[in-house]
Formats: sequence, structure tokens, C-alpha cells
Amino acid sequence: MRVFLTGATGFIGSRIVPELLAAGHEVLGLTRSDAGARALEAAGAQVHRGDLEHPETLRAGADQADAVIHTAFDHDFSKFLANCEKDRRAIEAMGDVLKGSDRPLLITSGTGIGNPESGGPATEDVLNRNHPNPRAASELAGQILLDAGVNLVSMRLPQVHDTVKQGLVSPFIELSKAKGAVAYIGDGLNRWPAAHVLDVAKLYVLAVERSAPGARYHAVAEEGIPVRDIAEVVGAGLNLPVVSLTPEQAPAHFGWLAMFAGLDLPASSAKTRELLGWQPTGPGLLEDLKAMDYSLVGMGG
Repeated sequence: MRVFLTGATGFIGSRIVPELLAAGHEVLGLTRSDAGARALEAAGAQVHRGDLEHPETLRAGADQADAVIHTAFDHDFSKFLANCEKDRRAIEAMGDVLKGSDRPLLITSGTGIGNPESGGPATEDVLNRNHPNPRAASELAGQILLDAGVNLVSMRLPQVHDTVKQGLVSPFIELSKAKGAVAYIGDGLNRWPAAHVLDVAKLYVLAVERSAPGARYHAVAEEGIPVRDIAEVVGAGLNLPVVSLTPEQAPAHFGWLAMFAGLDLPASSAKTRELLGWQPTGPGLLEDLKAMDYSLVGMGG
């Protein structure tokens, strides 16, 4: 297949490129910069110029492909709500091109959308339209496209990590360094799921090859790591005290991160593993956090 990949030079997309090529596919990678174009060419991918700010460039890329994998997302979390809306528009633009065909569109969401309102781990069968995570906008846009006949597949991500980046944990670490303390809320037993970035990349390839309209897949290797455990490892890495905050104290300390810091987000990938034969093998989140170089925090490293 010829796969149009957005976010092709990003944290996850740059790992998907070699996995797709190794599986015998062509990659048309989205980039907005000369440096990104050089990186894609060096990796063996074709280059498509464009970005999320210009949905027509996404339409043009999707129009040239047998399948689309959409991983691009503006990760300025201080503008998270606006960026979720931007993602919705991007999904609509690409989906419009794919209507009337069986060409799959894999969109990216968060596992929290699968957490039932009654509590318990997120599952692939649940679409919680009332979940507080604004990223639900991506899946709701996808549902509209699915109803319009698009071969829409939702890829739900946990905290995706290596020894350099770890999803929401990365801004948590930077905030902790700036504040001079590593904090969690209450007993810190609320959990965040996780998976290593290379395992996540492999799942995208499995999903695009076996796409089924309406499928939802969870890229979850670890169902839930207590935030207190994360905080203790980060505290040791930064050589900072680890403290518990009350829910009332959290907004002043965490800022925009407060909306996530206290959420309990356990997630299962049992159905995904059964359907796709996915077996994650990478290191765990705490292992990667222990192995990272904390001297680079806040230096763009």
C-alpha cells in the first residue's frame, strides 16, 4: 500500500515510517519543513508538503494514498482544547476524500475515551462521549465519518514513552523541575497506562494492514501505573522532594496539567492483542524514566 502518514517526522510517526517500509509499503510523509523533508528522504519515504493549519494539504495527501495514518497533533497542551478542534478539522478534511472507498483512515485518540462512566479500565468497546478529555473530539469526528461510509479506525494511545519523551509525563517532569518539587494528588494511586514507542509503531502497521471499519485499538502495554510511583522515580531523577497535594492545591501547582493529574485512566488492550496478535516487548514506563538523562530536562534535549 501507499500510506499517507501525518506526523511522519514526529515522535511516533518517525518510528512508524521504518516499520511500514520494512513491511513492504510505500510511505508518503507529511512535513512542513526542509529539515523534515530531508529526514523523510533519508528514511526512504516520499515527501508531501503541508501542515495541520492548512487542511487542503491534508486532503491532497490523502487523495494520493491507499491508506492514511494520522498521528500529527499540535502538542502545545496550554492550547489543548483549540488543538483538539484543529485535529477534528484535519480528520474531516482527510475523511472527505476517502468517502466512497474502502481506503482506511487511522486516526489517533487517547485511551481515556474508552473509560466507562461507571469506572474500570478503558476497553475498545466503549466510546465515552462525556469523558472530560477534549481529545474526544477526534473520535466523535471519526464516528461521523464512519457513519458516512469511511473505513475509519481509531488508535487510542496511553503515555507513549522512551528515555527521552513520555507523553504527559514529559511536561510533568519539566513542571516539577520548575516548581522545585514533584507532586501528586491525594494518595497518588490514580493510574496512567503506558506503552513503549516502538511497540506503538508496530501496532499502527498491524492495524492499517488489517483495518476493519469502526475498529478501535488500544496501544497499551501497561494497564496502569500509579502516578505516585511515577512521581517517586521522577523525584529521584531530579533529586527533588515528592509531595502530596490536595485537590484544592492542585490547580495552582499543575496549571493546565491539573485536568489530567488526578485522573484514574487504567486501560486494557486485551481485545487489541487478540484481534491483531500484538505483543508489546519494550521496556516499561518506570524503566525508561529511571534510564533517562534528567540533566537535559528543560534544555530541549
